[in-house]
Amino acid sequence: MGIFDLALKIKGFPLNRAELELQSMYNMDLDSFRNNQLQKRDACYNYHRSNNSHYNAFCSNKEFLSWDEIPILTKESIQKPLHERLSNGYTSKNTYLSNTSGSSGEPFHFAKDKFCHAMTWAIIKNRFARHGLDFNHSLQARFYGIPLDSKMKYWAELLKDYLCRRKRFPIFDLSDSVLEKYLNEFRSREFNYLNGYTNALVLFADFLIRKEIVLKTVCPSLQKCVTTSEVLDYLDRRKIEKSFGVPVVNEYGASELDLIAFEDEDYDWILNEESLYIEILDENGKALPDGEEGRIVVTSLYNKAMPFIRYDVGDIGIISKKRKGHYRVLEKLIGRTNDTAILPSGKTVHGLTFYYVSKSMLEESGLIKEFIIKQVAPDHFHFEYVSFKDLNNSDIGGIRQLMDIYLEKNLKTTFERKIELKRTRAGKLKHFSVVYT
Repeated sequence: MGIFDLALKIKGFPLNRAELELQSMYNMDLDSFRNNQLQKRDACYNYHRSNNSHYNAFCSNKEFLSWDEIPILTKESIQKPLHERLSNGYTSKNTYLSNTSGSSGEPFHFAKDKFCHAMTWAIIKNRFARHGLDFNHSLQARFYGIPLDSKMKYWAELLKDYLCRRKRFPIFDLSDSVLEKYLNEFRSREFNYLNGYTNALVLFADFLIRKEIVLKTVCPSLQKCVTTSEVLDYLDRRKIEKSFGVPVVNEYGASELDLIAFEDEDYDWILNEESLYIEILDENGKALPDGEEGRIVVTSLYNKAMPFIRYDVGDIGIISKKRKGHYRVLEKLIGRTNDTAILPSGKTVHGLTFYYVSKSMLEESGLIKEFIIKQVAPDHFHFEYVSFKDLNNSDIGGIRQLMDIYLEKNLKTTFERKIELKRTRAGKLKHFSVVYT
């Protein structure tokens, strides 16, 4: 057993059982696979109606004659203290706990039961393995953030990196001097793949193009690059493939749910049909046929700790009319982009850095319901937020201290409480944007 698998087992996540569950599905014919999915969908809904008072109240204690009548969950509808949202028998001590990144502007805490979390990892391992990548052996270059305001959280992330065979490249500063250091890491270590935020990897690709270097020539062990969190368009894909010298695989997921779609070798976005039930709905909540554009609504089939039943992820997409074996294909995804901030010093900062700046706002109490951050001038960042009360001087002071840590000192910050925030066409909030010219 590899160190990654062993770490999950020690933490109480039954990975072996999850992998056996997946294998049983792969042995099914298409009709049996589809029927199994629908049975799990209905069983999960019935379980939470019987064991979750918050969800039962959300459904107005009504009984529905068909699946299409079940109301749509949104982040706003479940933004209550975590203990109020857990199903009977589940607590913070016997579940996997985490919070969303806040990249959509709507952060909240969530829980998964341990088997559900094991299924998440079993599916991720399966998708990566199809590209020859093994979490127990393949070395990952990880272009992500890392907590800087807590030593405990910082070292916890580094421990996870060790167990997951990955070296972290923080995206808080992506200026050329930092990227030069990152490049030297590739010269000295045998990385098998890169994994990280699309925009951060594009910035690294731009740097390599300026230096007329193909990354695989200095790191011959490289096999793939996996992009996530933001939409990867055609031009950025070609830029990354040219500068890295390896194929790009695009991932689409939501931390509170699971992996939603993952590209195969044909660049088709294969949907996760094993642990999710995915629908495309119109503005009125009516299911749309494959080939039509609408809201992506997802049901988690295994999570008994808290319900994600017909949950609107905040994106718009199209499911293709074609299938690939047991799987449907996500033809198009709209949304999930983040801008890059250029600071007065010339430092380049990825937009998702502001998730870490805003970490102090992500308390379980739900003080902040929604927020967006706008760079209105090179040295001026404007926070707009919806909350139950105004931020006090202590809250604002804490955020400004984090700005000093993650960005640079002497930046101007202003705060504006709003009744509601402007949303994108996809119905979600863009967490960070640059609005000056």
